[in-house]
Amino acid sequence: MADATAPLLQTADGRPLKAALAKAQVKAKRRAFLLVLPLLAFVVLTFVFPILQMLERSIYNDGFSENTPTVSAWFAAHPQGAEIDESAYTALVTDLIQMQKDKTAGQAGTRINYIYPGTISVFKSTARDAAKMVPPLKDAMIAANPMWGDPVLWVAMRNAASPYTTDFYMASVDRKHTADGGTDKVAPEQRIYVYLFIKTFILSAVITVLCLLLAFPIAHLMAVLPMAKSNLLMILVLLPFWTSLLVRTTSWIALLQQQGVINDILVTLGLESDAGRMEMIYNQTGTIIVMTHILLPFMVLPLYSVMRVIPPSYARAARSLGATSWTTFRRIYLPQTLPGIAAGSLLVFILAVGYYITPALVGGADGQMISNLISFHMSKANWSMAAALAAILLVAVLILYWLYDQLIGIDRLKLG
Repeated sequence: MADATAPLLQTADGRPLKAALAKAQVKAKRRAFLLVLPLLAFVVLTFVFPILQMLERSIYNDGFSENTPTVSAWFAAHPQGAEIDESAYTALVTDLIQMQKDKTAGQAGTRINYIYPGTISVFKSTARDAAKMVPPLKDAMIAANPMWGDPVLWVAMRNAASPYTTDFYMASVDRKHTADGGTDKVAPEQRIYVYLFIKTFILSAVITVLCLLLAFPIAHLMAVLPMAKSNLLMILVLLPFWTSLLVRTTSWIALLQQQGVINDILVTLGLESDAGRMEMIYNQTGTIIVMTHILLPFMVLPLYSVMRVIPPSYARAARSLGATSWTTFRRIYLPQTLPGIAAGSLLVFILAVGYYITPALVGGADGQMISNLISFHMSKANWSMAAALAAILLVAVLILYWLYDQLIGIDRLKLG
């Protein structure tokens, strides 16, 4: 048994070895942290912070509350369902008079217009005449515009009286306020967001499947060819990355339009008549074709990274034991490529969901995706609506990522 009084191991300068090792580990961790600190700061500033800002913007909009302190105070003092009496209209007229002086009626009207369309002009016109109105103000305002008597408008204003709101998420799923303070679906002709979300995921899934069907034989060929020929194919796969995305997209317009190269070839070969040229652009067909071409390399590379390390001896052993080519592929080769298939599919699907340049150029009205609507709201300075749509899209992608981790395991992700 070791003597408990034996001297501890020490370093050359007389310090206990255990304490010296612990201090060295702390210094090593501190040095490693300082080395990655610039990258961490870059990720936080360019990725984490913008996402947090987007999430805040999706629930925060003070366009109405900042300019209506009097009517906002009335809402705070009266519960949901209270009668919109003369005092409410008096408070609103007081705010409209001040808005006219500050030139902010359009800002308040714009905030309500996101939920109750047509209110921008109503706010502006009423603000111009508010100072001339005489009691009873309720009758005067309804006479100026019957919209002021609509209970749904007052529900919208009540919800906008607080800068923090879920209105934009509600609108993103095609719902609206009702007069009793509840919610209901918007009219069928106005239900566009849920439809676009569904269409975006369906188109992205179709593009992912097409990329997989096209990329699998390409990656297999690259994996079994001699290195010189394989490298040549790799250059051809990577070549699109050396060309501008805009150039590649517009090139497809020249190929796919009715008077384009592909239709001209088909007419020349007699496969279609000149009057029956196919419409392959400015629709969903154009979006699928062009996005499949653009995203194909993102499927080839993960597949190739997995296939090139599969020993050919496995397939030869299966054939020598009497397995057919199909059985060898299905039971030996395909299971070993699943990490690459899963990684490539996940990568292509996520990229397809967020694409907006290509659908904007070649999709027309029929081939638009939810990202195009987000871009539209941003161009109209409707930041809150764009942020709400983007947040929903982000959550959907995160759920997809979580499902991948649960079903396959993120540790099996093979990207090369």
